Amino acid sequence: MTRIIVRVEGYYEVHETPFARTYEWHPAYTTLECEYGEKLTLTGQSASITCQCGADHSAIVQDIQEREARLGKEATHPWQYDAQEQEDQSVRDEAAYPENSPWRYNNS
Repeated sequence: MTRIIVRVEGYYEVHETPFARTYEWHPAYTTLECEYGEKLTLTGQSASITCQCGADHSAIVQDIQEREARLGKEATHPWQYDAQEQEDQSVRDEAAYPENSPWRYNNS
């Protein structure tokens, strides 16, 4: 019998730098353990869906793909929904870096 050890939904991780943000995608994945102790991590893009014991896990890959397709816009496009966080960051960066700082984008 195969059991699910870990199940993670896809998400973006936000990285802030002075006057900028980047968004790094982490796809959904599921980690399984088969009855023989083999651990297998699957994503929606997994090509190998059979473990050494011969069990076919294509249904799990399909489930991951369906869950990712159902993610809302806020999860798949967070940069369109975090205007307040972006404004707060801008205020912090303006205060932290003086006008002549090389980090400033409006240097003259």
